This record gives sequence, structure tokens and C-alpha cells, in this order.
Amino acid sequence: MIKRLFGQMMIAQVISSMTVTLCMLIDSIVICRFLGVDAMAAYGYTQPVLLAFAAPGAMISAGVQVVCGKTLGRGDREGSDSCFTVSVALTSAISLLGLILVLVFSGPLCTLLGAGRPEPGNPVYYLTKDYLTGFIIGVPAFLTAQVMVPYLQMSGKRTRLVTAVVLMTVIDVALDLLNVLVIHGGIFGMGLASSLSYYAAVFIGIGCFVSKDRLFTLRRKGLSLNMLRLIVGNGIPTIINQLSLVFLILLLNNLLRSFGGNLAVAAYSVISTISNLCYAFCNGISSVALMMASIFCADKDRSSLYTLVRTMTKNAIVVLASVTLVVILGAGPIVFLFIENDPQVVNLATKGLRLFALCLVPCALNTTFKFYYQGIGRVRLMEGICVLQNFLLPSLSALVMGYLFGVTGLWLCFLCGEGAALVFICIYVWKSNKRVSLTAEDFALLPPSFTSPDERCFEYTIESDKGAVEASSKAIEFCLQHGEKKTTSALIGLCIEEMTYNTTRFGFDKGQKNMIEVRLVIGDHEKIIRIRDNCIHFDPIHYHELHSDDDPIAHIGIRTVVSTAKEAVYLNTFGLNNLTLRL
Repeated sequence: MIKRLFGQMMIAQVISSMTVTLCMLIDSIVICRFLGVDAMAAYGYTQPVLLAFAAPGAMISAGVQVVCGKTLGRGDREGSDSCFTVSVALTSAISLLGLILVLVFSGPLCTLLGAGRPEPGNPVYYLTKDYLTGFIIGVPAFLTAQVMVPYLQMSGKRTRLVTAVVLMTVIDVALDLLNVLVIHGGIFGMGLASSLSYYAAVFIGIGCFVSKDRLFTLRRKGLSLNMLRLIVGNGIPTIINQLSLVFLILLLNNLLRSFGGNLAVAAYSVISTISNLCYAFCNGISSVALMMASIFCADKDRSSLYTLVRTMTKNAIVVLASVTLVVILGAGPIVFLFIENDPQVVNLATKGLRLFALCLVPCALNTTFKFYYQGIGRVRLMEGICVLQNFLLPSLSALVMGYLFGVTGLWLCFLCGEGAALVFICIYVWKSNKRVSLTAEDFALLPPSFTSPDERCFEYTIESDKGAVEASSKAIEFCLQHGEKKTTSALIGLCIEEMTYNTTRFGFDKGQKNMIEVRLVIGDHEKIIRIRDNCIHFDPIHYHELHSDDDPIAHIGIRTVVSTAKEAVYLNTFGLNNLTLRL
């Protein structure tokens, strides 16, 4: 089930990760085609600002994935609503502050970015300022779209997520063409077109949070300083990740300007835009890893985390190897989409793009593992990988390779940096486990004390009604083998059979590959049964409450199970039914 769910979520997350990059890609193509090299250079100078605004959005999004993943894993609805409320308030405050600051200080900011001073012979400065002004109008939607994505994923609203991205792309293309062909709004119009497309995407996504079956609700009582600290604290590693990229781009822009002038900067703008599209695959895989790791970690589910590590690693290698091949073979036509009238820039960008593509597989592995480690609480390790991967190692490579091989050496800094970061992760894992190994169990980095020993944990997968009976009998046998009383063992078996058999009869959807995963943990003071399935949405706790006044004989199975449990919690996360019973 985890492998299948990971694949479904990865596709939706990759598409949603393109929310920003698709607009940037479209802007780049239209700017190069219709507005010229100076406009493209100006667009390149604005990239650190775009990344700087993406940083708080990514921070809140990552904090939400970790904090909300844990509250959902524990079945804490109040905590989940508090996380949602605080994240909305924080996003609104940052959007407003950022909007005011950039509008007031846009001039000095452009100079700081490297666009030069406001002089008659420097059109790049004015073009940079115009694009920033148009883009900044959409910052509230830009940030909201980032923060909205994990909530849509956790709510299982993947179709709505994809719809929002598709609509955003169509609107951005239409408005960009309208700007250059009809309105002639210049580079300011390009930034404004992106802003309006972000608002359209948010409008589609926001419907999920006003529907009756919403998973998250805004509550005034949910505003909490403690929750704010949790979100920010868990999101800080992502801020470090984003800011490291900002400093790297600033360094590369200056080195490129020194070695190749504005032509090299324009070529890097093309490569940077295409790289953002490639990174969407890395970010999509790593975001799913972060969300699932947070939930499985809160659930103390060791076996699911092992499966997650194997699944995310395989997907990172296979998907990004395919992307690498496509980029290398299609580098010429891809660059031609952006620039065709300047042979120097075309040659620089084509060569640079091919060399950049070589870093994608190690980048995907580094990014996926660092976010997985954040999900299981290894925050310091994640922060260390961020700085090494996104700034320190590629910067050192750029300085050395640049002075040795010029612009070509700068293109190679990505491969050198990512390769060195992957070596660091491997050495850290081998040192932690005191052996050289490539197994998922070792790279999962779970301590022996993470959860109950494996012999105290029973797991079973059900794919038919016969499986429900088998799961019950095997669970009873497992309990007896571990010293539980016959009455306790029989009760556990009854709970499993009643809840899973009903699901196989009424919840299995014809034509779908449905399954139920049963997990039983025998602790010193309580027994925990977790039943997870990908069947038709059904909340047995709510159903029991609705029918509490019915004939006592009716719904006897659910009545018995719910009344027997010390605590019964149901949640629908990622589109899966999750029932936890504490006995």
C-alpha cells in the first residue's frame, strides 16, 4: 500500500511543485523570445528574490508537514486544526510584510542584486525593477499556494491539486501572450501575469477548506505561540536549505559576470529556469518522503519507515535518471525554446545544461534523504546536509573549477557539489551503523529504542474477506505466544475481525486494488491496533455516534469494538482510512 500511495502522491506532488517553476519557465521563454537578452539578464538578477520569498513559504510548508503529520499520526484533531490556523496567520503576516518592503526598497534591492545603478546606459536596472514590481503583487498567492499543497495532500485532494496547477499554467500562458502581443506591457506585465495565475490556483485550492468534509478547520482558539514555535522550529531547516541556494546563486551570478559577462548570466538564467523544473521532481519525491516519514514516525511504525526508504530511493533514482537522459538528449531544442537569435548564449546554455543534468540523480538522493531525516526528527543532520549540498560544497567547487576552467568549470560545480554531499551522507550512515552497507534499514537511521522490538509487533495485509478471518486467528496466536491471557487475545482477535471483515464486504471498490493493513503492538501497559485501508471513505466512530440510540442489537460489531477500546480514533489522511484502537 505504501509503494502505491507513494507513487500516487509523488505524481501529484511533482505537479504541484511546478506551481512556481512552470510560471517561471513560461516567463523565461516569452521574455527571451519577445523582450531580448537584457530582459533575460534582468530576470536572472531577480531569482534570489524569488527564492527568498519561496523560503518562508517552504519553511511553513515543511513545518506543517512535520507537525501536522505527527498530530494526524497521533489522531490529534485539535492539534491539526491549531497547526492549520497558525500557518494561515503566519503566511498572511509574511506576505503583507514582504509586499511592503519590496515595494518601498525596490531600487536599492535591484542594485544589491547586481543589476547596477539607475543610469541612462543601464537598462537592465530598470527592467529588473519592473519585473520585481509585477511579481511582488502576487506574493500573497505565491506563498499561500506553497502552504496549501501539504494540506491538500494530507486531505487526499490530489485531483484538486492537479486541477489548480493546470489552470494556473493555462492562465499564465494566456496572459503572457496577451501582454507581449496585445498590451505590450513589457517585463512588468510578465511579472503581473504570473501573479494573477497564482491567485487563480489559490482560488481553486481553497475550496477544499470550506467544504463539509474538510479535514482542517480554522479556529480562533487554535492560535498558539507553542504551535507557532513548532511550525517555525521544524521549518527552519528548509529556510536554511532555501537561503543556501540564494547565496549560491548570488555567488554564481557574480562569478559568471566576471568570466563571461551578461551573456553568461543570461545563459545561466535559462539553465536556472530549466533546473527549477528538474528540481520539481526532486522536491516532489522529497516532500512525500517528509510527510509520510512524519506520520509513520509519530505512529512508531518501523516497518513502514523501512519500506518508505526503499520506495523513495528507488523512485529518486529511476525518475531522475529518466529526466537526466531527456535533458541531455534534448538540451539543444530546450534552449532553443528560450533563445535562438544569440549563438553565444545558445552555445553557453546548451553546454551548461548538459553538464548540469549530470547532478540530478545524486541531487534527488540527497534531497530525499535530508527531508526524510527531518521527518524522523534528525533535524541537525538535515541542516548540515542543506548547507553542504546547496552552498558550501558547490561554492568551493565553483571557485576552484571556475578559476581552472572558466565558465565550463562553473557548470561542473553542481555535479561536484552533489556528489560530495552524497558521499558525506554515506559516510555518516556507515559511521552511525559501524559498518559499510547500502540497506534501507541502515539508511533509515532508526535507533534500537525507536519502538517496541519487532517480536512484539504483529502485521498482516488483507486483500479478501478470508484474509480478515486469517488475520484475526494469527493475531490471537501471536498474543498467546507472547504471554497474553486467552480472554485478552480473543478480544483483540474479535476487534480485528469485526472491523476488517466489514471493510472487505462493504468498503472494497470493484475494479480497484483494495487492501487493509493491520498492525498490532503489544506494549507493557496497553495494546494498540491500527487498521489502515485504501477503501471507500468510512468513519466507524462517527457512524457509531450517529446510531448510538438505535436497536442495541443493530451494528453490534462496531458497538462492541468501540465500547471495548479505551480510546478509538479515526482519521482519513492521504485518502486512506486510519482507525487506531487502544485497549
